[in-house]
Amino acid sequence: MAETPQNTVEIGYRMCAIFVSDIGVSRAFYEEVLGQRVSGDHGLHVMFVGGFAIWQVDRTGSSIFPSKPSRAHTGSSGMELYFEADDVDAALALVEGSGNKVIHRVREEAWGQRTFRCYDPDGHIIEVGEPMPVAMRRLFRGGSTPETIAKRTSMPMEMVLQAIGYPRWC
Repeated sequence: MAETPQNTVEIGYRMCAIFVSDIGVSRAFYEEVLGQRVSGDHGLHVMFVGGFAIWQVDRTGSSIFPSKPSRAHTGSSGMELYFEADDVDAALALVEGSGNKVIHRVREEAWGQRTFRCYDPDGHIIEVGEPMPVAMRRLFRGGSTPETIAKRTSMPMEMVLQAIGYPRWC
């Protein structure tokens, strides 16, 4: 049996970068609509607090692809960017007011979290959901027991109890 070499290089995740057709339009969407803060602006690359960036595709894509990248190279299928907001209804109102297309309005997912999804200006899927502690408190206020919440959300009982304000158990 062949030996598998051990990885001796530490590789750490830092951020994802999505390709956008107009850096100004996309930056405005993420800053003004979704309330994201810029951590670095290099003109054709804009990084946001939280670990994602937008790259102007027709300029930065050339450093990756030998010719001008097509939508097939940079397409948005197969991924989404996830954000959280305590008030998903208010977040949806901001997105709707921006004119960006909404995929689905706020709904309660099978795991109890309220979410909505929309497209950014380049067609990347954006999900905005309430933080799970907020969802767990809402479910508890609605009459669900801690046991039911733990089962529905797939969260450990300790996290459920902490979220709904029970003292730490021994």
